[in-house]
Amino acid sequence: MAIEADLLRGYTDTILLRQLLRADSYGYMINKQISEQSGGNVELKEATLYTAFRRLEKDGLISSYWGDENQGARRRYYTLTPKGQERLMRDRRMWLETREILDRLIGDETDA
Repeated sequence: MAIEADLLRGYTDTILLRQLLRADSYGYMINKQISEQSGGNVELKEATLYTAFRRLEKDGLISSYWGDENQGARRRYYTLTPKGQERLMRDRRMWLETREILDRLIGDETDA
């Protein structure tokens, strides 16, 4: 079951920051990892992905540099900044709190 875009919209930046916590990477690979990790249920549109990268870079949460590929096109790599790490930790805390509240509000059908 694919997750609806409306549910993901508020978490796109956090998802991207989390991917960059592991290692520097480039857009196509990050999107591929997100798809694999979600069992194919999440795949960001290219426009969404690169708009988010520009916004995160403008906000100082990530930075970018050109890779030194010997074959094929050069790739722009993204890296998490210390400010981005702080933001990721804050977003993760907020997610845990939100998940707990939604679990109480929506809950399991056996709780009804």
